[in-house]
Amino acid sequence: MTGTQRKIGMFVCLVTIVLAVLDMQIVSAATVPIVRDLDPHHGIDRIPWLISAFSLASAAMLPLYGRLCDVLGAKRVFLGAIGTFLLGSALCGAAQSIGQLIAARAVQGLGAGGLMSVTMVVMAHLKEPGAKKDGKGAGMGGIVSGGGMAIGPWIGGVLSDHASWRWIFYVNLPLGLAVLTVGALVLKLPRHTRSHSIDFPGAALAAVFSTALLLVTQWGGKQYAWSSPRILGLTLAAAAALGLFLWRQVTAAEPILPLSMFRVPELRWGFAIQGLVGAGMAGAMYYVLVYLQVARGIASSSAGLYLLPMAAGMGVVGVVVGRLTERGRPERTFVIGGAAVTATAFLLLSTTGTGTSLWVIRAELLLFGIGFGQLVGQLIQLVQEAAPHHQLGVATTGIRFFQTLGTALGAALFGTLLSRLYDGPGDIGALAALRGPARAAAVSAYVDAMDAVFLCGAGVMALCVALALLLPKPRPTEAPGNGPSPAVDPVRV
Repeated sequence: MTGTQRKIGMFVCLVTIVLAVLDMQIVSAATVPIVRDLDPHHGIDRIPWLISAFSLASAAMLPLYGRLCDVLGAKRVFLGAIGTFLLGSALCGAAQSIGQLIAARAVQGLGAGGLMSVTMVVMAHLKEPGAKKDGKGAGMGGIVSGGGMAIGPWIGGVLSDHASWRWIFYVNLPLGLAVLTVGALVLKLPRHTRSHSIDFPGAALAAVFSTALLLVTQWGGKQYAWSSPRILGLTLAAAAALGLFLWRQVTAAEPILPLSMFRVPELRWGFAIQGLVGAGMAGAMYYVLVYLQVARGIASSSAGLYLLPMAAGMGVVGVVVGRLTERGRPERTFVIGGAAVTATAFLLLSTTGTGTSLWVIRAELLLFGIGFGQLVGQLIQLVQEAAPHHQLGVATTGIRFFQTLGTALGAALFGTLLSRLYDGPGDIGALAALRGPARAAAVSAYVDAMDAVFLCGAGVMALCVALALLLPKPRPTEAPGNGPSPAVDPVRV
């Protein structure tokens, strides 16, 4: 590919990330118009499945996408994922019932599982062969991801209020078709000539495990008690699927997630850190937004705009850190620093009260952005550089897979902790209906419990710091003029 083609290809990848991030957030602001239009009597009970169907299908496909990239080539899988996502978007916009919309969201999720992860594989291939380390992609990715997380709910609210909720899906079509066309014409990525097998049984077991685990985290303590037969059965199913999956990865000729990758320290600790980062991001974003709406009475669409400082922090620090890594600063340094900054932000949030200045909240979210901006892009880059080249796809989608599981587990554990610590009148679900002194007491109790959750978030990020310290230090290179450097095996065991 020429330099111009590589730049166009990188722009296409960034637009694809926009599609992925927006669709994770945009539906949350349109749930009321959707229910009012499709099923005003019983639709509210099925709204959680709009989110669950998307996330379950997306997570279930992640391990398979990585292997498909390594076997079929990243371009084919990239275009296939976008095509599937666009098909699901069109079906969502045309849905005539809640059931049809949930099924269409699952189709959309099958494609969305590849939008973020496979796009990162494509971006890794777009780097100039033999070129020096380039951190611009990670910086732009931080800007796009942070901005999408912040403005997604706002865009969904605007489209629902002034057009139709169907446009939150239809808006994907022109943008996605442009990406599909330009990507097909411009991208010229390596294709494998040697035949490979795909471990479909392993992929199925990974899908069963992730689906059962996500259902446990979404249903446990909410729709069903943790001790209910349904939750216990799903937990046993997840444990059995995990055991069979690990056995399959040991015995399969070409496993979908080779356990040999965990011998590489950067991959082993990188996967673990990314899972903890996913839990931390879920706790920070969700509970800050709930605090703004419950304790401060801010509308949901306006509350989403409070995430703009976090988006700005992610974007600016991503660009700065990218430039520093180009100059030889190791990713390990920024992973440690990012985890420490994020832990500090959680500690500050744990002092939040019912009357804390909203500018203080904005400043704390900016600090989150500075921390997360160092973690997300640098972890992916570190893993991609350490992974064997023929396993680049598996390693890249693997880190996304662990982030997805970490987000689900973190949301469940934080939610359970909040419910247990809440010591106000009634339960948390009834808080919105309270008035007068009872509401004031409930809000105060809720904020106290939320502070404890933020304190646990600080502990999670402190564990990230400890794991980041286990990452190997970069090996010193020969100074110019002192003779050739000895050959070094890129896979450090």
